[in-house]
Amino acid sequence: MPRQTPQIPVTPIVVVKIGSAVLAPEGALDPASIDRLAADIARAARSHRLVIVSSGAVASGFGAMGLPKPPKEIMLKQAAAAVGQSRLMRAWSDAFARHGITVAQVLLTADDLDHRARHLNARNTLLALLERAIIPIINENDSVAFDEIKLGDNDRLSSLVAGLVGARQLLILSTAHGLYEHGNSKKIVPIVTDLAAARAHVSGTTSSVGTGGMHTKLEAVATAAAAGVATVIAGGIVPDVVSRVLDGERVGTSFPIATKRVGARKRWIGYASKVKGAIVVDEGARVALTQRGASLLPSGVTGVEGEFDAGAVVELLSTAADAKAGAKPRAFARGRVSYAAGEVRTIAGKPAKQIAALLGYVYRDEVVHRDDLVLLDASDGKGSPGGSS
Repeated sequence: MPRQTPQIPVTPIVVVKIGSAVLAPEGALDPASIDRLAADIARAARSHRLVIVSSGAVASGFGAMGLPKPPKEIMLKQAAAAVGQSRLMRAWSDAFARHGITVAQVLLTADDLDHRARHLNARNTLLALLERAIIPIINENDSVAFDEIKLGDNDRLSSLVAGLVGARQLLILSTAHGLYEHGNSKKIVPIVTDLAAARAHVSGTTSSVGTGGMHTKLEAVATAAAAGVATVIAGGIVPDVVSRVLDGERVGTSFPIATKRVGARKRWIGYASKVKGAIVVDEGARVALTQRGASLLPSGVTGVEGEFDAGAVVELLSTAADAKAGAKPRAFARGRVSYAAGEVRTIAGKPAKQIAALLGYVYRDEVVHRDDLVLLDASDGKGSPGGSS
């Protein structure tokens, strides 16, 4: 019997990301914060399906290890996460049980989302839980994650999860009560429709127990927007913050959907997959890719960086726009390559009709087909796909 894929519930899905500093101020898990948020989310669960992306494992574990502050060393962070994760989940489970709600722990790494089959399996698991009114509580698997597979912060993880489950909204709760106007905590920007302009307000600071700052939150907003998900950034200590936001009250900073929705497969290429290398293209190819929706042909390739296999996701770079300033080339797109790095080097700069003569075979004429290509946000070049090209 073929396996059935769970359907996205008709009831709207909301992903709520809760930062470490909200749940574990000073490094100690705060039961009152857990109880308050669980009661709020339980009320919201009457009309929405909720997914929680919960920080706090490392922050609630390092104190129990006798450490005076969150560790920087990866092995100690993993150990603290192993100690803290069970404490964190027990607190969530007990808090929600008082409201008759069952929760499920889901641990993810970047490798889970990079691998297409595991990416889809994670989606199916989450949707199966939501179909049964079970609240998934997700965290990065810090006890086994390391630099090569680490997602980096739960802001990004929450935005990827929002796209994964087809959420209507992403709510990011932290010690910041929203986007502060030029860093002034007394002035919250109520609504943002231009992410490039929003970045001018950001200083880049983080809390003592958290890993993400407002920069990572804005990147999460861009990722969510590409999936058609609106985002709100609000204070985690605001009373009834989840219910109030979902009731339409203006709390924190709202980021309406401002970009064209990118399909699920392209979101995986642009956001969830791990970049394995880079291909440098000439200016003509860059213009064709960004303005005419073309595919990348070998004639437009001028260089290859790194080693990768066919089917890998790579960044596309153009030196022309930055050469005069002497700046490092920025990535303007990501895509899945039809050929391995060595093959691309062999056919670089040549017409597609010569591929067979040069390699002895032809997979396809395109090095990166337009259906496997995602344009990036030109304002930062950090992987914020902004088109469906």
